[in-house]
Amino acid sequence: MAGRGGLRTGEVAERAGVNIETLRYYERRGLLAEPARSLGGHRTYPPETVTLLAIIKAAQRLGFTLDEVAELLATGRRRHSTPDLQARARAKLAEVDQKISDLHAIRGRLEEVVAAQCDSLTNCTCPACPMPFADLADLADPGGAAR
Repeated sequence: MAGRGGLRTGEVAERAGVNIETLRYYERRGLLAEPARSLGGHRTYPPETVTLLAIIKAAQRLGFTLDEVAELLATGRRRHSTPDLQARARAKLAEVDQKISDLHAIRGRLEEVVAAQCDSLTNCTCPACPMPFADLADLADPGGAAR
């Protein structure tokens, strides 16, 4: 362990379950403050860095982008309560609900394709093909040339 309570890059990465390049990337993005340097030039991170990395990863698992995480961290660093997290969480929830709706629609369409036994994207031979673009191959070949 590095002196005076600081953790070296490898220690932080291991404890946080990330790789060293992730630490450096987060530093470049401004998610992590640039660490102090030991006399030997090694990066030394405060122990709280491990917790901060866990927070970043948890926010990503909730669907927040790194840009959104950076903004939320900046808001939190102002040391006063804001409705920012609540508003962003509500917006993210609406986004997730839309994705779920889209996935249900995709699932339904795929079930139709399986049930109809579709066999080609461009030249399906199943009766009443449910593929929304099965007729596009005919449009692309207006001369009706043999395939």
